[in-house]
Amino acid sequence: MSENTLRTARIVSSIAATCISLACGTNYVYSAWGPQFAERLKLSSTQQNLIGLSGNLGMYSMGIPVGMLVDSKGPRIAVLLGALLLAAGYFPLHQAYDSASGSLPFLCFFSYMTGLGGCLAFAASVKTSALNWPQHRGTATGFPLAAFGLSAFFFSSFAQFVLPGNTGHFLLLLACGTFGLVFVPSFFLRVLPHPHYTALATGTANRLHRTKSEDSKYRAERASEPEPGRSEFVVEHLDQRIALNQPHVGAEASADEPTSEADETSSLMSRTSSSSNPGDVEEPEESIVKDHAHRVDIRGIRMLPHMEFWQQFLLMGILTGIGLMTINNIGNDVTALWRHYDDSVSDDYIMKRQAMHVSILSFCSFAGRLLSGLGSDFLVKVLNASRLWCLTLASVVFLVAQLSALTITTPYNLVFVSSLTGLGYGFLFGCFPAIVAEAFGVHGLSTNWGFMTLSPVISGNIFNIFYGMVFDRHSILNDNGERTCNEGLECYRSAYLVTVGACVLGLTISLWSIRYTHLARIEEDRLKDLEDREA
Repeated sequence: MSENTLRTARIVSSIAATCISLACGTNYVYSAWGPQFAERLKLSSTQQNLIGLSGNLGMYSMGIPVGMLVDSKGPRIAVLLGALLLAAGYFPLHQAYDSASGSLPFLCFFSYMTGLGGCLAFAASVKTSALNWPQHRGTATGFPLAAFGLSAFFFSSFAQFVLPGNTGHFLLLLACGTFGLVFVPSFFLRVLPHPHYTALATGTANRLHRTKSEDSKYRAERASEPEPGRSEFVVEHLDQRIALNQPHVGAEASADEPTSEADETSSLMSRTSSSSNPGDVEEPEESIVKDHAHRVDIRGIRMLPHMEFWQQFLLMGILTGIGLMTINNIGNDVTALWRHYDDSVSDDYIMKRQAMHVSILSFCSFAGRLLSGLGSDFLVKVLNASRLWCLTLASVVFLVAQLSALTITTPYNLVFVSSLTGLGYGFLFGCFPAIVAEAFGVHGLSTNWGFMTLSPVISGNIFNIFYGMVFDRHSILNDNGERTCNEGLECYRSAYLVTVGACVLGLTISLWSIRYTHLARIEEDRLKDLEDREA
């Protein structure tokens, strides 16, 4: 397989991963149909939040087994399972809405299935992107991460044009649309070979590592294994390159013009020269070997003794919980402010305002994820700074969003809350997988990401249930048995007081993490230089 063919296949695989991710973030469109669903089935705000939380639980609670599945079996199985679960989750919810009846535990279970389906397909798409473009990890994972954030905007906007004001048909669209968007691109999603990576199994790689520790031996053994999910031809191609010890790579490099160093900030579609494409095989072998993400392979429970794991785990939990509270309840915020501001507005008008804010949240999340992925690469390669600064920025944006939610009483200004929340959430998730990969290694990314996503299971429950309790405390039952709150900002103000404190805590931890990681990398480089001098 020629290098141009491999590059084309990587680009096609990245496009497929992006399309799949577009169907995986539909949990974030819940605010567009959740309030109407609750009204039709006469559910309280707390019960409504439990259904939304179940979707989040499906997305985050099974991250570890999902990651292990993707790491061991490759992306294809996970994607197909994800497509089936998405359809099997949304279709019963569509039926429940049409019949205006349903048991709360079953509704929560079906919502959980939608989250789990998204988790399976999304983990596969991110892992594939990270492996296919090791020198552009932030940018490569940024595209599926951005598409994930755009998912709610895509489906809510499509529904507004095609199925305006019909929640039942919208749920049917989610069932069919998510299945198709995941199933069809799955045939183009695969992991392609990287000669520099396979070269780590040769004597050259052993000489570069020069360590007798069991941990390093384990990493070398892992490096020699072909990544699950590759086709037979790809694995055969890899085996041939390993057996030949890749003498022709160096020969080609010397015959052509000097190879320039790969630039992580460049586009995946760009070419630096005729003989060197970003992320392709002509890049210097040391550029990958020296990358911390390829020198370490710490997976699963082996992360637990590391302080970096707990810093990232806490940041993930705190900041995700803050974002999820607004994402799941922006529809309730809209309803409360509009009914207090103008009690003559129709339910149809409020529903359109809810869909608008969901679209704003989703689009800003998309922009934040894309900017964060590209920006984190810029921080690392150009400014020589830590990707963790993106998390500091996310903390600041979240803090401004929470303060806005505490002061805005006019529904027209609620756009600041939804846009800032989406932007902060995008900054958070656009760079986090790359941060995890840099700290613990890229080849166990799916498993390690699964560990990280356990954190929002805890924080998401706390923040969302607390919001539901606050909203119910200010709600009254009307003649139709529906719960309503006409107090405006007071319906949910107490919930945002708590998230302001959480933002300050997250900001503090992010700054501490930057300092700690900087000192840890300096010490690691010092020990490596000392080892090289002794060799």
